[in-house]
Order: sequence, then C-alpha cells, then structure tokens
Amino acid sequence: MSHDLFEAAQEAMAKAYAPYSKFPVGAALRTEDGRVFTGANIEVASYPEGWCAETTALGHYIMGGGGKIVEIAVIASRMAKCTPCGGCRQRLAEFCRPDTKLYLCDNGGVVETVTMGEMLPYGFRGDILK
Repeated sequence: MSHDLFEAAQEAMAKAYAPYSKFPVGAALRTEDGRVFTGANIEVASYPEGWCAETTALGHYIMGGGGKIVEIAVIASRMAKCTPCGGCRQRLAEFCRPDTKLYLCDNGGVVETVTMGEMLPYGFRGDILK
C-alpha cells in the first residue's frame, strides 16, 4: 500500500508554496481505517515563518477526526529520502507510535522505510506529561 501513499504525497508536493526556498515538500499520512491526509509546505515572506508539509498534513488529520496513524510518506523534489525536520518528527510522534512506518521517497517512489522510533528515539510523549 505504500505506493499509493507516495502518490498522495507527490500530488500534495505539487501544491506546495515555496517561492523563497524553491524546495517543495509533500507529505501523506494514513490512518488505521485507511483515510489519507496530505499536506505541502507553505512559506511566507517572513521566511522561515511558514510550515512544513507534515504539519499541514497533521492539521488536516486533526480536523478530519484523527485516528491511529500507521504510515507516513514524505517527498521533496530536490532531495531523495527527505526526512521530516526535528520539529515535525516531534509533531508526528505526538500522534504516532514508535513502530509507525515512515516512507522516504524520491521522484520514483519509496526508496527507504524506517520507523518513527528510529527517527526520534527519545522524543517527548504526551503520557509522561500527565
């Protein structure tokens, strides 16, 4: 099922607004029930005050009712195997489990699969703050 998530991330990347960095990024999240939420990075003139593709996808995910995220795909047209930045790793960790699959893509498809636990082994977890 990862190829359709790659395609969703690629379609989202095509909608990126990145006039300053010229570095469009797309992300797609799949929930346990099969719903897919996408996002693209959005830059503003007060660069770097914008938001990442993963953050946009998470916003759609929350507004769409949430659920358990089981897969994530990230793509950047100018960089193979683009990973989420540190901030997005923590944002994703809020809604994922360490075993959630993260597909790193290039323009042809998924080139590597890792887990969120591998990407952020010591991330903060909400349950420790309660």
